[in-house]
Amino acid sequence: MNLCNLRLNVVFVRQCSTIYTSGILQNKCTLRNVPSCFSSPAQNFQRTMSSTGQRGSRDSSGNPMAAVPASGAAGVPPFQHPHCDRQAMYEQPVRKMRTKGGSYDYDLIVIGGGSAGLACAKEAVLNGARVACLDYVKPTPTLGTKWGVGGTCVNVGCIPKKLMHQASLLGEAVHEAAAYGWNVDDKIKPDWNKLVQSVQNHIKSVNWVTRVDLRDKKVEYINGLGSFVDSHTMLAKLKSGERTITAQTFVIAVGGRPRYPDIPGAVEYGITSDDLFSLDREPGKTLVVGAGYIGLECAGFLKGLGYEPTVMVRSIVLRGFDQQMAELVAASMEERGIPFLRKSVPLSVEKQDDGKLLVKFKNTETGEEAEDVFDTVLWAIGRKGLVEDLNLPNAGVSVQKDKIPVDSQEATNVANIYAVGDIIYGKPELTPVAILAGRLLARRLYGGSTQRMDYKDVATTVFTPLEYACVGLSEEDAIKQYGADEVEVFHGYYKPTEFFIPQKSVRYCYLKAVAERHGDQRVYGLHYIGPVAGEVIQGFAAALKSGLTINTLINTVGIHPTTAEEFTRLAITKRSGLDPTPASCCS
Repeated sequence: MNLCNLRLNVVFVRQCSTIYTSGILQNKCTLRNVPSCFSSPAQNFQRTMSSTGQRGSRDSSGNPMAAVPASGAAGVPPFQHPHCDRQAMYEQPVRKMRTKGGSYDYDLIVIGGGSAGLACAKEAVLNGARVACLDYVKPTPTLGTKWGVGGTCVNVGCIPKKLMHQASLLGEAVHEAAAYGWNVDDKIKPDWNKLVQSVQNHIKSVNWVTRVDLRDKKVEYINGLGSFVDSHTMLAKLKSGERTITAQTFVIAVGGRPRYPDIPGAVEYGITSDDLFSLDREPGKTLVVGAGYIGLECAGFLKGLGYEPTVMVRSIVLRGFDQQMAELVAASMEERGIPFLRKSVPLSVEKQDDGKLLVKFKNTETGEEAEDVFDTVLWAIGRKGLVEDLNLPNAGVSVQKDKIPVDSQEATNVANIYAVGDIIYGKPELTPVAILAGRLLARRLYGGSTQRMDYKDVATTVFTPLEYACVGLSEEDAIKQYGADEVEVFHGYYKPTEFFIPQKSVRYCYLKAVAERHGDQRVYGLHYIGPVAGEVIQGFAAALKSGLTINTLINTVGIHPTTAEEFTRLAITKRSGLDPTPASCCS
């Protein structure tokens, strides 16, 4: 009884929290009408399906539901934002699943034990559903690396990456400390095996806490590889055999894994980020193939730890990011001694008698071929969705380019099957996005909520040695969307105070605000290269989501001396042609 009361209290507190936080957007929200209080900003796109076109919502039985008219839709927040067509978000009602008692083994089966799946499973239980979480990690093809529950982020992604990035920054800071008067031994160097062990110990502790949390929240954890028999039945392959389980609703949250190039020796001798963070030897001279954020981050911390990375770039650096900022990031890495092989693709990898790897590659512009020898080859050429083992055709679920297309409610083309996280097509592949989307989905299915995920204006950070963070539109996308004559770019270089004494390079410390040229000059995007970029951009992300204007930005008093205050000092536009280099830190 006490546990039941506690759960009810938690639900009540969550509902009240939602009411308070959404009060600004919904003046009519009251405690007497709790369901309407869950209406809040969601996606800025209409529900579309690539294979079947637009389709209507269905209720828990699969029957069509009438659409709410676009004009004057109930519960639409009276808020205008340059990136959000909020009216379209509420054109169709939210589906709600009801628990079915004994009709199925579970009300909900979540396939995938990563950020999205765990968040969805735990939130569904909190709202009264009977939930199982199916999770299985296939070993990597080269080294057979496996890991525990928690998904990519915890085991082979954000967490170990940030820890190794921090290790490299600490090494840099040790040498900078000498300039500040500390007596530092010049022979200081990292111990790769000790670093890996420390990182893995932390990961294993998170794995254990996650399993305990699932147990305490009454989510049944099933360590098995699942495949659909039909839209309500799944076959789970366990160590002990096979088990057939049924559910009224499924949420696919299997995420993705790194790709390997189709060249000789790629799988036999190359590794990916899935292997790097538990590698039982020093990586040594490393060829990083790929210049996305994963490739650049790995190359960055390897250099900081004293190894010799080389980055091979097929086309452009940081595809999907603002290209001016991307090239500044690459230039800052080159300044630190990281070579970039531009317009190049690998042809083959051969293992020599001494254990080193001979890599042959080609310049795609000149056709010239070359070769070099490395200790490690790291593939960072993108990720693919794990749809192969799911037998989705048995359930009738559509697939697009190894991802699953969904509508504005994370619903697939099958009425009782949803997808969240990195497996869905065309959405940001970021841990916080996956977590929030999973929670909101569970609340809609079982908690009476109507709030949908808003995938626009999501802030992110690339943890290169000099970090890059951004939120909103890139300069290119803003010009494409609004036209060059309607976009103003405020920009400037700056000099972090902490860089002065150790005489660190400030050539690439740069930021810009992409904004509306006329009228209120609403901010479309913010971009920053410099120290602790993620910490700097997070607060500005909330401001941008709330309709930030240039006038508000430059009339905000900054905290001095910080690098974040540089956003409040932006006064020079690209259009003016004036020098964006500051003359002084205090004027």
